[in-house]
Amino acid sequence: MHPALRTAPTFLLAILGLVLAGCSSAPQLPADAGSLQVEIPPMELGPAPDPVRSQIVFTAMQMMGTPYRYGGSTPEGFDCSGLVQYVYNSAGLRVPRTSREQLAASAPVGLGEAAPGDLLFFQSKTSSHVGIYLGDGRFVHAPFTGRNVEIGSLEQAYYRNNLVRAGRMPGVATSTTAACSAEPDSHC
Repeated sequence: MHPALRTAPTFLLAILGLVLAGCSSAPQLPADAGSLQVEIPPMELGPAPDPVRSQIVFTAMQMMGTPYRYGGSTPEGFDCSGLVQYVYNSAGLRVPRTSREQLAASAPVGLGEAAPGDLLFFQSKTSSHVGIYLGDGRFVHAPFTGRNVEIGSLEQAYYRNNLVRAGRMPGVATSTTAACSAEPDSHC
């Protein structure tokens, strides 16, 4: 074996040792490091999400894929108002059973002020319908026989053309109420 090849492994080990030694030594701070101060801006947190609204949206999303069943109000099958009643009950709120009764019991809300967990009411010549608003024009609903609980959109002409109004059920905080309740001394 050539003498240079015998020393090559030793040389490589020495280089590797120097590289690793450099990585394992503590970094040296400048002498004036004690005078360095880093400003960390405070985080601005918005109001905490309303737990009732959160529960409504969470449960509605869990029911996705449940089959439509006329008169259904359990995870075995839902009609539109049965889904709303079940979801609201899971959040500790009692609501009427039918979409017409739910419409009558809700306070009107402009679509621009509707928040996730509010209701959207629809009326065609032959039926009334209700869905749970998710925001951005989307809602969870049990559409009709042969379909499952799904997300609908106000971009779909049928829903856009048949929207009666958004509604807020008693016991569901407005976004102003949620923000105000986060500050005990606030005047809303």
